[in-house]
Amino acid sequence: MTDRSFSDVTLAALYDTLNPWGPSDDFYLDLVMSARSVLDVGCGTGQLLGRAREAGHRGRLCGLDPAAAMLVQARRWDAVEWVLGDLASTRWEREFDLVVMTGHAFQVLLGDEELRGALGTVREALCDGGRFVFETRHPAARSWESWSPEHVHEVSDAHGAVVRVWHEVEAPVLGERVTFTETFEHPAWERPRTSRSTLRFLGPEALSCFLDEAGLVVREQFGDWGRGPLTPASSEIITVAGPAGRR
Repeated sequence: MTDRSFSDVTLAALYDTLNPWGPSDDFYLDLVMSARSVLDVGCGTGQLLGRAREAGHRGRLCGLDPAAAMLVQARRWDAVEWVLGDLASTRWEREFDLVVMTGHAFQVLLGDEELRGALGTVREALCDGGRFVFETRHPAARSWESWSPEHVHEVSDAHGAVVRVWHEVEAPVLGERVTFTETFEHPAWERPRTSRSTLRFLGPEALSCFLDEAGLVVREQFGDWGRGPLTPASSEIITVAGPAGRR
């Protein structure tokens, strides 16, 4: 659940260790490999597009992220375009077959106008027949209730040192937004490092409304990375959308 907006170079270097490749990455990699041109919004350390290139993707791959420290890691792959910025500071016109937002990056779009602006930029970037694919945690699952200091995640860094990570939600949780702190502890550091983040939890109906306003239509929705149906018990809302009137 690590925050994608790392600005700390040391933490950015740990990102892939803290977030190992998993079923969600396999899901997105399959989509990327079947698209000619791909924009990864909030690309982080660039693993998705880097692996796609290594797997033989021959088309255009472009990663966008607001954290320069993350793009330092991404530039390990020099056959991919890496752009520093976000959807508020960039524009493309019908250049991509596929736009993705992975790692729950969609949930950092907190305000209505910020969200509308971002979705408008995505729609402009999509070619005819293009797809916008992203996931958000289902609010009904209340996943934030397990984000507490009692649940410590431990991983070993490249030198074998144990990194400890834990979260703490600021109470009370009201409405759609959850604010929490994320603390990292490393034996080589004098003190732990803590960041504060807020995520927005939108349900299926609210997501559809915002997409409709932006001229995007939901094509498919899944409740898990095996493409199972979306139900009230699903932990994820995985959405495949496309421009209205364009197939």
